Amino acid sequence: MARRDKKARRLVVDGETFLWALSHTHHALGDGQYEGCCETLVIRRFKARGHLRIVFRQGPGRLVPDGYLMPSGAVATTEGGHLNLHEPGTARAMLDEALAQGWLPDDASVQEMDGWALFEAVAMRRGAAPAD
Repeated sequence: MARRDKKARRLVVDGETFLWALSHTHHALGDGQYEGCCETLVIRRFKARGHLRIVFRQGPGRLVPDGYLMPSGAVATTEGGHLNLHEPGTARAMLDEALAQGWLPDDASVQEMDGWALFEAVAMRRGAAPAD
């Protein structure tokens, strides 16, 4: 049975419960064509008002699902690194890296981070970085 992307999943880290969900957005051009594809991983502490949006936008050297060649949740670079944002281990690594870069999960605001700024460190944690 397939998962619904936007349904929050639970992640317990050191006794703290977080919720995370993945979504995809794009602009439809018509005739089955799209542009501006974007994968967004949303993480929040359970019962917290604020949350973190980790955004992976399509761009030069940056690959996100566009409905043709890549499966849902996949993000990659043309250098060969790749991540599956549907995997709980990837969500956990994103959370760990966001915390290391200063995200405060108890902040009541909505914060946004560029997922590509976290990509290399998370890919290294997950063993998904290209070999040098």
